[in-house]
Amino acid sequence: MGCLTAETGLRITGYSYPYFYTTDYYRGYSPRPNGEGWFWVENKNYLRINSDGLRDWEHSKKKASGTLRIAVLGDSFVEAREVPLEDAFWFVMKENLRQCPALAGRSLEVVNFGVAGYGTAQELVTLREKVWDYSPDIVLLAVMPYNDIIDNYHPLRRTPDVPYFIYRDGKLVYDVSFRDSSKYRWHDSYLFRIWIWTHNHSRLIQLVHHVQESVRRTISTWKEQRRLSQIKNARDPAQSATPPERTALAQEVGINNLVYLEPVDKDWQEAWRVTEGLVLQVRDEVKARRVGFMVVTVSTDIQVHPDTATRQAFMQRLGVNNLLYPNLRLQSLAEREGIPFLDLAQPMHAYAEQNRVFLHGFGKNFGGAHWNPTGHWFAGQLIARRLCDQLSK
Repeated sequence: MGCLTAETGLRITGYSYPYFYTTDYYRGYSPRPNGEGWFWVENKNYLRINSDGLRDWEHSKKKASGTLRIAVLGDSFVEAREVPLEDAFWFVMKENLRQCPALAGRSLEVVNFGVAGYGTAQELVTLREKVWDYSPDIVLLAVMPYNDIIDNYHPLRRTPDVPYFIYRDGKLVYDVSFRDSSKYRWHDSYLFRIWIWTHNHSRLIQLVHHVQESVRRTISTWKEQRRLSQIKNARDPAQSATPPERTALAQEVGINNLVYLEPVDKDWQEAWRVTEGLVLQVRDEVKARRVGFMVVTVSTDIQVHPDTATRQAFMQRLGVNNLLYPNLRLQSLAEREGIPFLDLAQPMHAYAEQNRVFLHGFGKNFGGAHWNPTGHWFAGQLIARRLCDQLSK
């Protein structure tokens, strides 16, 4: 009776904490079709997944005559779980593009294929398995330098249940060994599917899971802060101006932050090689279908932090003069290969510093992690402007 009363009360209050993802034979995992419920990380927001497993409104796969359709590929910044759909950058982009003279007389549609945690490898598979069914006129690939480089290379990401691409005999090939991993097989098992169904149909179980996850994240954050404090205190202050070795630096600032440095070890060099190869593979497949293409680099929180002292302190810890190495490297690739390209970090940094606004973060983490509505708004305007210029040529 107590459980029944709690279940009823939670349903009356509208509480939910569902699993939003399911296993995917080609991509490792993907959004669960028709899933919906509250998302609680960073910012509380109600999510709905459409019938085709996209965090978007429903779209007909058959494109209406006279419509320009844009497909957007990317990770959590594109899925934009932290904000309502109307605040997502690709929606802002669409609304701004309606004023583009080159689109006079045409309808405009944007389809969101972004999935949290995806790297360029899973985005390439998404292009092949999902995007072409919608017959897009333009494919927009959003690259997040902070984690996409790592996510594309197994020795750095170390996640067994997602696909990767590897070089074999000089060619980039799709590695499906993830299907044999114990983690993927368990998540794809009938027993786990029963658990997911039970979880998603019981608000009480969801509440218990929510509490467990919150405690786990709190402990993990506390341990990480203590670890960083111990490392900082153990270092000789007289040596503070000298950048430590890469291994020690990764322990201090986190392996993802090494993306701001030119790679010197073979794992990072290969991760970059694979990433650049994946971008070119996306370009080649788009070009073969005579579809427009553009690459956009997403800003990281520290790149556009409005406080100069905060950025400079971080750069000193890394031993670098700027935080634009990954963006400039991708820009150089795009220029060599003739790929339309837009780096968001530089104009967003200028805007944040000039207006003293945070473009990333929510609540206690204001200034960190994902774009807030202001960040999405400004990014959407920048991309719309660049796309309009491209369409006008």
